Amino acid sequence: MKVLDAMMRTPYCCEPGTNLGSATELMWKGNCGFLPVVESDGKVVGVVTDRDICVALGTRGRPSGEITVREVMTSQVHSCKPEDDVHVALRTMRDGRVRRLAVIDKSGVLAGVISMDDILLRVEAPATGKNTGVTSEEIVNVLQAINSHHLALLTTKQAAA
Repeated sequence: MKVLDAMMRTPYCCEPGTNLGSATELMWKGNCGFLPVVESDGKVVGVVTDRDICVALGTRGRPSGEITVREVMTSQVHSCKPEDDVHVALRTMRDGRVRRLAVIDKSGVLAGVISMDDILLRVEAPATGKNTGVTSEEIVNVLQAINSHHLALLTTKQAAA
């Protein structure tokens, strides 16, 4: 299965100058927790998550309308291409410890977003006779790798308490 077959083709996105209130509204409308951040030419320059916004609003002491996405976005973008095999996307998610990727076309422009949920929803049970090439075991292994550092941090915090 190709990334193109599983990705969200019309993702919500925002620009670096978007304020956090507007970014939050976009996430609410799009029922998502991740926005690619694009320049006016469509090139991806970062990503912002619902967690980034929550931490910023809880620690900066400023209203959401006064904080821009540029201030809180992550400029390291984990991505894949529409024509990549979905296994490439899974490997990128595992290695980057992220659950969502920007899908960027050959010209560097945002083409979509693919998430673990998108892939998981397309995994077919063997009984159906359909084979997408992705197994539930593979999904579980990637999720374990993504979340392994969270478990290590939690264990360390609990031990310190």
